[in-house]
Amino acid sequence: MLWNALLLALREIRRNLTRSFLTVLGILIGVAAVITMVTLGNGATAAVSTQISSLGSNLLMVRPGQRLGAGRDTAGAAAFKLADASAIESEVSQLNGVAPVVSRTVTVVHLASNWSTSVVGSSNAYFSVGNWKIVDGRIFSDTELQTGKAVCVLGETTSNKLFGSENPVGGTIRIKQFSCEVIGLLAAKGQSSMGRDQDDTIVMPLRTVQRRLTGNQDVGMLLVSVQDGASTSAAKQQIEVLMRERRRIAANQEDDFNVLDTREIAEMLSSTTRVLTLLLGAVAAVSLLVGGVGIMNIMLVSVTERTREIGIRLAVGALEREVLLQFLIEAVVLSSIGGLLGMMLATVASIVLANLMAVPYVFGLQINLLAFLFSAAIGVIFGYFPARRAARLDPIEALRHE
Repeated sequence: MLWNALLLALREIRRNLTRSFLTVLGILIGVAAVITMVTLGNGATAAVSTQISSLGSNLLMVRPGQRLGAGRDTAGAAAFKLADASAIESEVSQLNGVAPVVSRTVTVVHLASNWSTSVVGSSNAYFSVGNWKIVDGRIFSDTELQTGKAVCVLGETTSNKLFGSENPVGGTIRIKQFSCEVIGLLAAKGQSSMGRDQDDTIVMPLRTVQRRLTGNQDVGMLLVSVQDGASTSAAKQQIEVLMRERRRIAANQEDDFNVLDTREIAEMLSSTTRVLTLLLGAVAAVSLLVGGVGIMNIMLVSVTERTREIGIRLAVGALEREVLLQFLIEAVVLSSIGGLLGMMLATVASIVLANLMAVPYVFGLQINLLAFLFSAAIGVIFGYFPARRAARLDPIEALRHE
């Protein structure tokens, strides 16, 4: 019985291809919109997590001032010293390393090329703590770090702007009034979660930057990497206690520094993107309901057009449930075809839009199945009333219908 009902449904759909296509179109667009929105949202979440992890594994950022981000309140907050980094490394347990950081934005020149970039002064711990890889050349030697020699490691963007396709290792660049030898090239990281190009950078020994660019011994930030499996919250608490002691902050005073856990940032940003994804998915799901209304409308028209056919079937012995099943299956087939076409369209649209948005394409089996099942359910829900109306027709009145 089910097979016969399915064949009848397919025959009727084939008989009115244009009308069937327009009916399917609403479901198709709804399913495609839901899957595409959720897929792109998942891709954005994955991109945020990847970008945060590229900053460094289990990373804590210690900064002077009370507020975070742009416009931080640093008034009256003393800068850190190199001794603070040494104290954290020796007194806080389960750390991979601590990197003191000083940064300045300067214009760098090589031959006829010049480029404004960020110069970072730090130790070799900066490369491991910040998850940086050297693709060519080397990191700083102990002598270079201690004497503050003018050597540097370039990020990929800075290298391309200054040297083009040439290998920068062994070359020299000019920063303000001094020349600097390029001894290494960093692997590309791409943009950070805040939209900043992480590869637009130059890394130099801390003493070099302090002596030649800043003119003081201040340290602007401390990067602390916690060992895998260790608690970043415990390390954060130990650092806060230690820094309060070293900066002589009284018990009734607020911290004049902040310790930022990048894992917390990742969780916060991922949570935000998930909420936005659910919101966009819910908005797109409204179009599925509109498609369901379209199916009910077409099925009601179909019942009216086929009233005489229904009357003949009932007159020759067809049961009400058989007529009900025929029209119900027809509605489900229409919505299911729309669901399948919507899944295919969503796959193509998601891949194209993910490339345009520079986020990874993350195939979600769950959302694809859910959207398809929802489209089939729409066919059942909105197809039931027309099918019920067809099954309850009076055979005699149906046969009289013109």
